[in-house]
Amino acid sequence: MTSRLRAILLTAVTALVAALVLAAPAQAAPGADLLAPSPPGSNDFSCRPTAQHPNPVVLVHGLLATQFDNWQYIAPQLKARGYCVFSLTYGQNALLPPPVGLVGGLAPMERSAQELATFVQRVRTATTAQKVDVVGHSEGSLMPDYYVKFLGGSRYVDRYVGMTPLWQGTNTLALDFLNRTGKELGLDPVLVASLDQACASCRQFLAGSDFVRRMNSDGGPKVPGVTYTMILTRYDELVVPYTSGLLDGATNIVLQDGCPTDLAEHVAVAYDPVTMQHIANALDPAHAQPVQCLPVPPRGLRG
Repeated sequence: MTSRLRAILLTAVTALVAALVLAAPAQAAPGADLLAPSPPGSNDFSCRPTAQHPNPVVLVHGLLATQFDNWQYIAPQLKARGYCVFSLTYGQNALLPPPVGLVGGLAPMERSAQELATFVQRVRTATTAQKVDVVGHSEGSLMPDYYVKFLGGSRYVDRYVGMTPLWQGTNTLALDFLNRTGKELGLDPVLVASLDQACASCRQFLAGSDFVRRMNSDGGPKVPGVTYTMILTRYDELVVPYTSGLLDGATNIVLQDGCPTDLAEHVAVAYDPVTMQHIANALDPAHAQPVQCLPVPPRGLRG
């Protein structure tokens, strides 16, 4: 292969991965808001779970988001329903300058899962709860299962709710094809050096990646003893195809199957009252209520 062809391919891969990063669910504009540690209703470590809601809820954000911007809507909703709600910003890259260095999800997902494990232990210690429930969005719907499956988290996670999940990875902008082609042409070390230093998790999301294959090994992602609910949207522009979020053995919900007027895309599900109703039912199935179909614009309640 000529050096010119290698350069062209590397440029294409770099540009497309950059596009994927820039399109990821960062709801807040760069600025002071990203410095706020917690969304409303979250991280009150004096909170004690009730008999009705014995499990604290841990919220896990998506790529290029923070706990503050990802959970502005859902955290206070859960708090108002009587849950002890906790959230963290994980996977930051100290090598990047602000504001990019303040956002999360950039580290390898194995490392982020370790951060989550530490945080769950902190929550359990503070609340004296035996288990927690996890609600995750995008990367936060996939990464926590590494904790559950490989780091002993199945002992501590009861219910696992994922929004816009991607168990089979994504083929956004045909990045998985370019990633495979780069490996076949011997470009993998170059890709690692040029891309993974900025966003080590980005290539892990791609269909056929080593991370995706490992998550699907030994019977698949679902771990016995954990109750999974996956919430998908047909309008997901980042998880391609959106059916990558279907998980064998889980309760799989496609928003538009029950509510055709819900137009929420990948980011907007975190600001979607229909999604919120499904989350509430998944966390407390004994008191589940019929989900009211509402017209939801593509941007959800973000305005």
